[in-house]
Order: sequence, then structure tokens, then C-alpha cells
Amino acid sequence: MKITNLITGIIFFYIDGFRQMKVGKKLWLLIGIKLLILFGVLKFFFFPNYLKTTYDNDEARSAHLIEHLTKER
Repeated sequence: MKITNLITGIIFFYIDGFRQMKVGKKLWLLIGIKLLILFGVLKFFFFPNYLKTTYDNDEARSAHLIEHLTKER
């Protein structure tokens, strides 16, 4: 029973803190936009889908992955 009170107290502490933020809300929005740009947009330019462009079907892709994951170094 005391653990649930502790957890709910922590949750309400953070909810109340975010509710009373003024500058922090804008900073969190800026962080969210930055992460969206980094992981959403730049992924297409710097991390092409190698397996889809190299292999035609799922069997060939899975064989390639199994070969490289089980290979000893």
C-alpha cells in the first residue's frame, strides 16, 4: 500500500511540475522537434535500407542476417 502511495505521489509531483512550467514547455517542444528531425528526417538520408535495396525477398534477407549474426569473429 505504501509503495502505491509513493508512486502516485511521484507521478502527481511531475504532473504538477509540468503543469506549472512556463519556459520549460517551450524547451520540451524544442527538444521534441530536434529529436524528430534527428531520428525522423536524417534517417532517410544517412541510413538507407540496405537489406531492401540489396535483396529481393524475405528469405534472402533473413539468410544474410543469420549468416552475419552467427559468424564467429
